[in-house]
Amino acid sequence: MSARGGDTAWDEEYDFVIVGSGGGGMAAALTAADSGLSAVVVEKGGKFGGSTGISGGGIWVPNNPTLRAKGHDDSRDSVRRYLDRLTEGRVPAARLDAYVDHGPAAMELLGESRWMRFFWVKGYADYHPEYDGGRPLGRSVEALPFDTRKLGPDERFQRPNSLKGPLGLWITAKDYRDLAMVKRTWRGRWASVVAAWRVSSNVVRRRHMATGGRALVARLRMALKDAGVPLRLRTPMSSLVVDDTNTVTGIVATHEGREIRIRARRGVLLATGGFDHNLEMREKYLPDGGRAIHSAGAAENVGDGIVAGQAVGAALDFMDDAWWMPSVHHPAGATIPLVSERCIPPSVIVNAAGRRFTNESSPYVNFVHEQLEGGHVPAWFVMDAKARARYPFAQILPGVPFPKAFYENGTVHRADTVAELAGKIGVPAETLAETVERFNGSARTGQDTEFGRGDSAYDRYYGDPTLKNPNLDEIDKAPYYAIRIEVGDLGTKGGLVCDEHSRVLREDDSPIQGLYATGNTSAPVMGGEYAGPGATIGPSIVFGYLAARHAASAAGPDAVATATGEAAGEAP
Repeated sequence: MSARGGDTAWDEEYDFVIVGSGGGGMAAALTAADSGLSAVVVEKGGKFGGSTGISGGGIWVPNNPTLRAKGHDDSRDSVRRYLDRLTEGRVPAARLDAYVDHGPAAMELLGESRWMRFFWVKGYADYHPEYDGGRPLGRSVEALPFDTRKLGPDERFQRPNSLKGPLGLWITAKDYRDLAMVKRTWRGRWASVVAAWRVSSNVVRRRHMATGGRALVARLRMALKDAGVPLRLRTPMSSLVVDDTNTVTGIVATHEGREIRIRARRGVLLATGGFDHNLEMREKYLPDGGRAIHSAGAAENVGDGIVAGQAVGAALDFMDDAWWMPSVHHPAGATIPLVSERCIPPSVIVNAAGRRFTNESSPYVNFVHEQLEGGHVPAWFVMDAKARARYPFAQILPGVPFPKAFYENGTVHRADTVAELAGKIGVPAETLAETVERFNGSARTGQDTEFGRGDSAYDRYYGDPTLKNPNLDEIDKAPYYAIRIEVGDLGTKGGLVCDEHSRVLREDDSPIQGLYATGNTSAPVMGGEYAGPGATIGPSIVFGYLAARHAASAAGPDAVATATGEAAGEAP
């Protein structure tokens, strides 16, 4: 998937070519424009936004301007201690330093656009707030809700959100937390009143409000328009172009049925996502139990950038890992991530032996790591009638029955007793009954002595604040339900090895001149962990920013590219 330089003329020329229109790619394009470079974003799909556009849209960048405005400055040392504890020496110190030191500047640059506005999701804890440097109040910010009508003709090219609310209802991460308690707290009830007002307001004002990832990419798209950066949809890259010195000088792509060669005078940034929907690569790299495709990543993410980087000699790392997410397979084919659901108090998740195997409310990556390492595939989410009446589950409102299709495809089972439920899902009835009774004992005392569920501020965020322990309540009211839990993901984690400038590296750690990567196309700065909400989008933005800054600097590949020829073509 690479082409060798030759005498064929270029069809187009830019200083910086970005492949992929997710958060990292668009942030890099804005940085390039701010640095005085001409830039273009080419996108394989017919919609812009990538996985960012269908995500929650959180951004985890410590000391960003939004946090500082709220008086929440972190010491650099505390952030580094936290990341050191998370990454356990598996990520080069220079990469961690670059992320911590330049993250605030990346967010400041975004904030210079009139469109880029954010708010702090106060209380959404770092995923390990108990670690040295972790923050119980969290460091995650989100883009403010945005009326996508302002996109004009581009609105129809924005990737739709599978979680879109009825009648245009829009909710932020904080709103969802409150609404999840609509049957339990006054704050939840008030949130439902606000939601009803928003629906009415949208009807009257004819607004098309977006939140989360959709709001973020819509705002980025508006900023790109102001900066004059073109975005090409339906323009898949087929190969990188390299010259006789193995410098990447451009790409070969297809646009409107025609092959085109786009020169990149200062470099190419690969921001094409992971290999989420590439079954062959999943079977080659991912562990047993995690190879089936239950991914919430963009459908276009099939590893194009990773394969292209390999073709020019790039090293790979963390290819056996993903941004794992316990999920439910919707009968219509969608993957539904389970985040708040695992905090439902009267519930447990058990393995084929009918036993719990970890803290159900733990961060999703950690939950699935435990699941895979122990071979607990499949797993079953067991809850009672109280849970179904009180809390939402897999986009189904409290008290609303599971659709018939969930039973027909074997995702959901229902029974009048725990023993009968065990028979339906094929686990030992006596063991499941013992597990439930042991859990009920913990619920009565308010302390999970087996796995510490509810001990962490992260666990408690989506729990029920009316209970002694927000994550514990007795499973004792029929009927009982068991829901099959799949090993899902938000995207794969492994990718091209990069340095602190986002330059792609070879096995010998030498940089491939002219080639950069960010997001899930690159090996993660988070290592095998997850720092907090937005710890995928945050690094993608920061390392996209660093790539563009490096390409624009005197240390960039421009001198090398200029000296090695003005044209390139495909290899024989």
